[in-house]
Amino acid sequence: MDKRLFRQVYDLLLEKLKNKEWEEHEKLPSVRILAEELGVNRLTVLRAYQLLKETGRIYVKEKSGYYVLPEKQREGHVRTKEEAPLHESESESRFGARRSAQLHSFAQALVDPALLPNRYFSEYAKKVFDLYPKVLGTYSSVQGDEELRSVLCRLFARTHQLHLNMEDLMITTGAQQAIDLTARAFVQSGEVVLIERPTYHAAITIFEGCGARLVPVDIHPDGYDMDHLEALLRQYQPKLFYMNPTFHNPTGYTVPIRQRKLLAELAERYQCLIVEDDSFRDIYFGEPPPPPVASYDTEGWVIYIRSFSKYAAPGLRVAAVCAQPPRMNLLLQYKYQMDNGAPLLNQKVFLLYLASERLTGHLEKLRIALGIRKTVMEEELRTAGWTWESPQGGLSLWVRLPAEGGSAEEVLRRCAEHGVAFSPGNAHDPIRELRNYIRLSYSFVNEAGIREGMRRLISCSGVPERA
Repeated sequence: MDKRLFRQVYDLLLEKLKNKEWEEHEKLPSVRILAEELGVNRLTVLRAYQLLKETGRIYVKEKSGYYVLPEKQREGHVRTKEEAPLHESESESRFGARRSAQLHSFAQALVDPALLPNRYFSEYAKKVFDLYPKVLGTYSSVQGDEELRSVLCRLFARTHQLHLNMEDLMITTGAQQAIDLTARAFVQSGEVVLIERPTYHAAITIFEGCGARLVPVDIHPDGYDMDHLEALLRQYQPKLFYMNPTFHNPTGYTVPIRQRKLLAELAERYQCLIVEDDSFRDIYFGEPPPPPVASYDTEGWVIYIRSFSKYAAPGLRVAAVCAQPPRMNLLLQYKYQMDNGAPLLNQKVFLLYLASERLTGHLEKLRIALGIRKTVMEEELRTAGWTWESPQGGLSLWVRLPAEGGSAEEVLRRCAEHGVAFSPGNAHDPIRELRNYIRLSYSFVNEAGIREGMRRLISCSGVPERA
């Protein structure tokens, strides 16, 4: 474990506790949620929570989580060496005040809840109980609600050029569960998995957890080096290739249509499953993206994961995984072992939302709002002369730091002192070497917060702004 990263998380949480951002006895974010927000491994967050418990800042409830320990109960606690701040001599920031109590988090590839149609969700939840009065007393099937799968099949045919039967589609609790299912079902310890570099950090953890041998495939603004990719397929004979070719996380790149056709052909030729993660398709700022790789697959070599969790209904955690038999049969076996089906209530609420015209209107407004936030972030970053490819969709910028500012981990450590968080590049690198890149998500913080956060980030980087 990277001790420096663990201490950054610890320091950030300790500062929030000191500033009373959580009330006494209030439950802290779960290990999983906080790890996703900060773009770190769950073990890193767990270690930070354990140290906070050992130093008398929080307490744990069995099978419930971590809670803020009241100050009175901390009286007499002896401050340990580990509890001492790493930078007490730097307690006065360059901004002329104590460390900021406000966290400007650009680590979360999530949409600001203020941009979501929360009132409509409430209406749909109430309507579900009128239409399906027994919904809380009924399990979903393992494969998912038939009505929802039927609507999704029609949607995919109309907008994705992807023609499926209901039997080819399964509902999962978010895209991460779908990735985990594919890893469990199709990857044995020691087998080779191709994975983009950089990539979604959770995918690295999932495939490593299965004992896979990860072979990186660099992704560029114009896609992949297809000759190099074919050489890797010949050399390693991988079991699968995990990819996120549409508004890629973290870079925002989109693989061109000509490569998508060839990818489907190569998958069949080399008997390599493609796991296509399509979580950001609806977030585009110009033209819609090309059809998914799965739409060019005729022999069942592409497993398609379509998530709606990021921007349509995050709290419902609804995603779909599409595969032809017999692969779907194997996925269903592992889904049954995992949770016996996604929550039916969530599926029914999302069904009503998906079938309404409000979703289209919401997405149009959301694209405008996120486009504005991206522009604001890019305006601020240009003052520092940093480099990135401006994405045409997605939720984040993939930014290269100047060499004189130090590594991403060093900048993150300094930023933690001033209430700024981002996802360091090595968290997205299967070989952990991209230390001069950072992922900045513009989707979670409003425009004023982005401007202030970027100014703090640039100041903390140690690189002077351009005149």
